[in-house]
Amino acid sequence: MHAIARDELPTVITEYLTADQARDLDAAVACYTPDGAVTDEGHTYRGPDEIRAWLSRAASEYTYTSEVVGAYRMDDRNFDVVHHLEGDFPGGVVDLHFRFALRDARIAGLVIEP
Repeated sequence: MHAIARDELPTVITEYLTADQARDLDAAVACYTPDGAVTDEGHTYRGPDEIRAWLSRAASEYTYTSEVVGAYRMDDRNFDVVHHLEGDFPGGVVDLHFRFALRDARIAGLVIEP
């Protein structure tokens, strides 16, 4: 694992982060492989319909700001992007790791955890 600049992240991750920040569900879901999966808060969401529902719910549940504070390349297909969030969720402040697994220039998996 080694630290990289945000602009060194693969294009699909940058596209996803931009779409997620803009709450553009169509663009965010398009970044995933057809069998892509997201694990967040101990639940796994598989495929475009479940991922879209998760993104929609996550976007409306709390109000928060998010800033990328670190990016790491684990290997050619796995990246860890650390976000600092502040908002009206329980605890109010958290650093979350967005661990991306890529396949065919798309997101095959995303695990979000502290």
